[in-house]
Amino acid sequence: MLLDTDPGCDDAVAILAALARDDLDVVGLSTAHGNAAVDDTTANARAILELVDRTDIPVAKGATRPLTVDLRTSTDIHGPGGILGDLPEPTAATAPIDTHAAQFIVEQAREHAGELALAAIAPLTNVALALALEPDLPDLLDELVVMGGAAFSQGNVTPLAEANFHTDPHAAARVVQDLSPTIVGLDVTRTATLPPNLLDSLPQDDPIGRSIREWLTYYDEDRLAKYGIESAAIHDALVIAAIADPAVLETNAYHLEVATDGDLARGALVCDGQGLTDAPPNGSVATDADYDRFRDLVVNSLEQYLHPAPTAE
Repeated sequence: MLLDTDPGCDDAVAILAALARDDLDVVGLSTAHGNAAVDDTTANARAILELVDRTDIPVAKGATRPLTVDLRTSTDIHGPGGILGDLPEPTAATAPIDTHAAQFIVEQAREHAGELALAAIAPLTNVALALALEPDLPDLLDELVVMGGAAFSQGNVTPLAEANFHTDPHAAARVVQDLSPTIVGLDVTRTATLPPNLLDSLPQDDPIGRSIREWLTYYDEDRLAKYGIESAAIHDALVIAAIADPAVLETNAYHLEVATDGDLARGALVCDGQGLTDAPPNGSVATDADYDRFRDLVVNSLEQYLHPAPTAE
């Protein structure tokens, strides 16, 4: 698995969930603008790896801005610099590699041809650039699972658009058009929450416990009330859960497009649910999720950091 990410509080939980699983071999993190500027998201990714002593994971810094539209970030939601938590200052141990994120995606896809799952949980700029560098990328990837879009529900930036697609609509349009993604959008992620009582079990005497608490509570009370949920949506972790356990999601194939023009429609995921265009399916959309399965998977992953098993002497 390669995670293209813009940490981000829910990204941080997704990264930990992926790293904790023995059945997922994380080959690297590629970073993009999104929840914050790319310098910040890259520093955040590095700090997360150092927090959990995974400095073996390479970090490739990527796109600084969307393909054509102005940069937009979400620091008002995720906190100054794009993330909350008790994180260490990144050191040379996690210095970004000299390869741009888009090229890194291509290199990893070639090296692990037919076996690489790309978890795209940021605006899709890096993935679109990788496709431009390597037109055979669709054949090289085992699967591309994208957190983005709102096929049958309202968006969270405009009534039609979700944040990752709205941030770089042209990249999203290209990826949806040519890479046959599985779209894990707000239709299922808006209620991808973790149990509120999990907070009671989080140790507060170490940085990992304190950081996870911050990541799980990054929604303020107004946002919780707006969406009618008890705890913050951990959108990106649902992608990791779905790759680790395909039974987590129910998906259906549709013809998909992403709108790129106009303020209201920008970034809207257009899903032909009734076959009105007569166009063949070019991707799948998650329409339901087994949230108990999702919560068990993520909580069990986090437990490995909160309550690690004792090492044999």
